[in-house]
Amino acid sequence: MAYDDGFPRTEAVQEVTARVLGASGAELTAVYVLAEGHDDLQLAEMVGGSGVPVSLPTSYPLSGDSPVTRAFRTGLPQWPTPADLAGKEAAPPPDHGGEERRAGTLPATGSAGVLPLGGGTRRLGCLVVVDQAVNAFDADRRHLLELHADQVAAGLEAVAARTMARTERRSLLGPGLDTLRGGAFSLTLRTGRMDADAQVLELFGIAREDFDRRVETLLERTAPDDVPALLAIVEPGGVPVAGQQLSFRIRRPNGELRWLSLRCRVLIGASGAPDRMLGVVADASYLRPSADEVSVVQRLAAALANAGTIRDVSRAVVATLRAPLSADRIAVAELEADRLVVTVLDPPAPEAWPASWQSEWRSEWPDASLQALPTLEGVLRGGHVAVWPPGAGLETGLGGIGPGGLAVLPLPAEGRIVGVCLIGWDAEHRFGPEERSLLTATAGLVGQALVRAHAQDAWHELGTMLQRSLLPRKLPKLAGGVAEVRYLPATMGLELGGDWYDVIPLSDGHVALVIGDVEGHSAGAATIMGQMRTAIRAYAVEGHPPDVVIAHANRLLLGMETDLFATCCYVDLDMEEGIAWFVRAGHLPPLLRYPDGSTEELPVEGGPPLGVSEEAEFPLTEVGLAPGAVLVLLTDGLAESASLPLEEGLRRVREVLGAADPADAGRLADDLVGSGKRRDDDVAVLVLRYDGMRVRPTRARWAVWRLPDAVMHARRFTGRTLRTWGVQELDVALLVVSELVTNAIAHTQGEVQLDLTLVAGRLRIAVNDASPRAPVKPVSVDWEATGGRGLLLVEAMSESWGSVPLSGGKQVWSEICLPPGERVGGTGA
Repeated sequence: MAYDDGFPRTEAVQEVTARVLGASGAELTAVYVLAEGHDDLQLAEMVGGSGVPVSLPTSYPLSGDSPVTRAFRTGLPQWPTPADLAGKEAAPPPDHGGEERRAGTLPATGSAGVLPLGGGTRRLGCLVVVDQAVNAFDADRRHLLELHADQVAAGLEAVAARTMARTERRSLLGPGLDTLRGGAFSLTLRTGRMDADAQVLELFGIAREDFDRRVETLLERTAPDDVPALLAIVEPGGVPVAGQQLSFRIRRPNGELRWLSLRCRVLIGASGAPDRMLGVVADASYLRPSADEVSVVQRLAAALANAGTIRDVSRAVVATLRAPLSADRIAVAELEADRLVVTVLDPPAPEAWPASWQSEWRSEWPDASLQALPTLEGVLRGGHVAVWPPGAGLETGLGGIGPGGLAVLPLPAEGRIVGVCLIGWDAEHRFGPEERSLLTATAGLVGQALVRAHAQDAWHELGTMLQRSLLPRKLPKLAGGVAEVRYLPATMGLELGGDWYDVIPLSDGHVALVIGDVEGHSAGAATIMGQMRTAIRAYAVEGHPPDVVIAHANRLLLGMETDLFATCCYVDLDMEEGIAWFVRAGHLPPLLRYPDGSTEELPVEGGPPLGVSEEAEFPLTEVGLAPGAVLVLLTDGLAESASLPLEEGLRRVREVLGAADPADAGRLADDLVGSGKRRDDDVAVLVLRYDGMRVRPTRARWAVWRLPDAVMHARRFTGRTLRTWGVQELDVALLVVSELVTNAIAHTQGEVQLDLTLVAGRLRIAVNDASPRAPVKPVSVDWEATGGRGLLLVEAMSESWGSVPLSGGKQVWSEICLPPGERVGGTGA
C-alpha cells in the first residue's frame, strides 16, 4: 500500500527507522510520515522513551499548529519544549505493539526538536527527538540532528524508490536502506583533531583503542581516487559552505571496498574563519554498481576521455545515457554565476522543451536563469542527485522537461558544482536504487570532464574571440537575392586561420561579395585577414571599380612588412540587372548553379595572389546571372586536403551544389560544408541566390551647375521628376533637396550631382560632391545665427540620413517614407 505521493506505508518503513533512530543520541526519537490523503502526519516508528514518562501522539493533523506541522509546512527545524508536542489537536497515543503506553501531558521541562524530512516539493515527514535534560540540544547537537534527518530522508526515499521500481517480490531491506546506518564526528579544522563515535569507527574498520583522533587516520583508509574530493572538504582552512555531501570509497582492513556517504557542515569561529566541522558518515553500499552499470560507466568514461571540448563532453553524455535510461530528454548545462549556459539539448528542437526555455532561445541554445528555477537552484546548492516522480508539482520550467519523471544531476569537480545534467521522461518513470547509483557514478565523471574541456577550450578561446571579432556578425538583407555564409575553423592545431568573407551593400543597387584566405594558421594570419577585410570594405564603399579595389588591397599588403600573402575573389553584382564583375587574385574560381540545376566552374580570368608583386594586374570578367541562379564562392579548405586533389574536390562540391535545393539558401550552404569531420584547414563558403528585382527602382540624375540659382533649378528638376513618378507630397522632398544642394555648393568645390531613387515607397535623395570631409551636425544653433540649421532640418524631415565616402569625394543621402497611397516604384527612368 502506498500514499498518493509515492511513499510506501509498509512494515519495511518501521523496521528501517527502528534500526537507525537510536543513533540520534536522544532519549526518544520518532518519525512521522504523510498519511494517505495528505490530511495528517502519522507516527511510523518510535525508538527509546525509557527515560521519558509519556509517549508521543500517533498523528498530527496538517490543519493544526503544532511544532510538527509547522516544521513540515515551513521546512524549518523547530525547537519547542516537550509539552508543546502534545497539543490539543494531536490524537492520543494508542497501544503500540502490545506494549502499554502511558498517555498524558509531556513534561514542561526538558528538550525537544522537530526536523523536516526531505526538501523542496518532496516533503516526506518529520523527525522528532525528546530528551529530559534541559538544553540538551546545543548548537552542535542541532547541527548533527539536522544532518541525521537528511540521512533518514535519504533512506526513506530509497524505500519508496525500491518499492515502486520492482514489480517482483523482493526484500525491502536491501543495500539501499543501509544508508541510514551511520555515526557522527566533530573535526577541528585548525589542528585536524577529530572526535568520532563508535559507528564512524566501525564503518572505517578502526578499533576504538587504535584511533588516534587524527583525520589522516581515516584518510589513509580512503580509496586514492577519492582522496582529492574528500580533502577538498575536510582539509583545514577549507572554504566554508552551508552544507556539503560526498560519496566516497574506503578500503577496510579485510580488503573490502565499501562506499560511504558524508554529510557535513563547516562552523565559523569568532574570528570569522572556518573553525570546526560537524558531520554524519553512513554506509552507502547501494552505490556499488551492477554489471550493467559498470558497462555504462565504462562506455561513458571512454567517450569522455576522447572529448576535447565542452560540446564533445555534452554529446558523449547524451549518446551514453539516453538509451540505457530510455530517457526522452537530456540537457547538459554549465553553471556560471546564477545562469545555466546550455551546452547541448537532446532533442535539439525548441518545441520539445518547456515554453519558459523557448522564450530564452537567443541563439543555438537557450540561456536559462536559476532564479526562474528555484527547485533546481536548491538541488545545486545541496550538491546531490535529486529525482522526482510524475506529478511532483515542480515549476513549469522543470516539470515540462520530465512530466513522467525528472532526474537532476549536479556535476561536481574540484570541490564545487560546475554544471548540471537534466534527464526527463514523458511516460511514468519510477527510480530504483540501481538507477540512482548509476546517476551518482556518472555525475562525477562528467563534472571532471567538463573541467578538463574548459582547460582545453581556454587554449582556443582567445583565438576564437579574435576570429569572430574580425568576421561579420551577420549579413545584410539584399533586395533581389539571399546571401548565406558558413565558416568552420580547422579542427587540428590552433583554431585560428586567415579565411574571411564579406557582403558589402554599395550604391545604386550594387553589392560586393568577397571571400579570401591569408596564408597560414596563426594569430598573425588572423590579424592580416582582419586588416585586409577592413581595407577591401573601405575601398569598395568609396565606389572604386572591382579591379581598383583589389589593386589597392595588393599595394596595402605589400607595405605591411609581412611575408604572408593572401588570395581573394571579389564580385561586384548589379542586383537590378544581374550583371556581375569578377576579379580573382590567386583564388579558386567561383561556382555557378543555373536555374535548371546544371553547374559550372566560371572561367574567371585571374591574377596573382595579393602581396606578391607590386606590378600585378587584376583583370575584370563580366558574367550575367539569371533569376534563380546560385553563385558560390569558397576557400580551398572545402575542396582540397592532403588526401583529396583540388580537381576532385571541386567536382564533388559541384555535385552537391547541383543536387541541393536552392529554395533554402541556408540549407544549401550546410550541404556544401557537409559534416563536422576533422579538417586540417579552415572552410569558408559564401552562397548568393540571385532572385532579381521584382520592383525595379526608378532613378533620375541631375548635374548641378554652380550658378546663383542652382538650388532653384535643382528644386524644379526634383518637382518635375517626382510628379512624373506619381508622387504628390513634394514639400518635404523639396526642402531636403534645397538643404543638401545648398551645403554642397557652399562648402565644396568641383562637380555636384543630385540623384533621386524611388523604390518600395521610399524616396532616396543623394547629393555627391568632390570634398572628402563629412558634414558635421552642429551641437547647438544660436537663434540669431543665419546658418547651421540645414542638417538639423534634414535630420528632422528624413526617416534616415547619412554620409558615405566616394572616390575623390562623398555622398550625403536622405531617405523619406512616402505616405500610403503614393506610387511605390516604377519601371525605369
